[in-house]
Amino acid sequence: MFSVFDKDSRILNDSEFLKDEVMYNLIHRIIETENALCISSIDNKMIYAQTPNHNGWCWISNDMEEGEKEKLIESFVDYLGSRDIQGVTGSNQTADLFAKGYAKGKQKQWHVYMEMEAYHCPFVKKNIMTPGEAMVANMEHLEKVAFFLTKFIEEAFGDVVDLESQKKSARKMIESGNVYVWGVEGEIVSMANIAHRFPRHGRINGVFTPVSLRKKGYASALVAEVSSLIIREGLTPMLYADLKNPSANKIYQEIGYTECGKISDIRFT
Repeated sequence: MFSVFDKDSRILNDSEFLKDEVMYNLIHRIIETENALCISSIDNKMIYAQTPNHNGWCWISNDMEEGEKEKLIESFVDYLGSRDIQGVTGSNQTADLFAKGYAKGKQKQWHVYMEMEAYHCPFVKKNIMTPGEAMVANMEHLEKVAFFLTKFIEEAFGDVVDLESQKKSARKMIESGNVYVWGVEGEIVSMANIAHRFPRHGRINGVFTPVSLRKKGYASALVAEVSSLIIREGLTPMLYADLKNPSANKIYQEIGYTECGKISDIRFT
C-alpha cells in the first residue's frame, strides 16, 4: 500500500499535491536531504517526508473523506512498524488526524507545539519608503548574522543558544549568497534569508530585527526587496509565519503575501 520515493520522483508534480504545494513547500527541501525518509501511498493520495531527528511532514489529498484518511493513517502507522517519529507537521486537519492515529497505534501522547500560516506573494503590492538599503550579507557581517540567528531561535523556538554555536550556520548561509541584510548608515538592522528555491517558489525564512529597532519598517522593506528579487527570478516567494506573532503576519500581508493555509507542528511524547 506504500512505497519509498526519492528526489527524482515526479510525485510532487502531481496535480493533487500542487493544490496544496505552498502549505507543503518544505517537502521539496526534505526530499533533497541525505537519508530522508520519503514514503507515498501507491495511489499518491498520501505523502510522508522526514529528515532524521525532525518532524515528518504529512500530506493527504483533500479528495478523500475523513474516514478514508483515518484508515490510510492507520495503515501507515502499521507500515512504520517499530520506527518511532518525534512529531508530525501538516495542515491542521491532517496533522490532527495523523496525531490521533499515531498516538493510538503507538500509545503516545501528543501536543501542538506551533501553529503557522503558509503565505505566498504573487506580486509585491507595497512600495516601502524606508531609510537604508538591502544588501547581500558578506563575511564582514558574520558576527551580526550569527547574533541575529541566536535571537531568532530564542524567539521562535524558546531555545537559548550562544553566539559561537551559530557562527558555523551563519558562515554557511553567507557563503550561499542567500542572506540579505538591511543597512542604515552603516548599521545592520534586519536580516532575511532565501532558504530554498525550486521550480515554482522561493522560500524565505530567518526574518529578524532586534527588538530595539522594530516598528521602523526595516523588516518590511527587506522582505519586500527579497520578495521582489525572487519574483524577478520567475519564482513566487513564500514563507511560513508563526501565528503567535501577529505583527509579523501583518507585515507580510501588507507587503502582498496572501494566506494559503494553516499548518500545525505536533510533537509526540
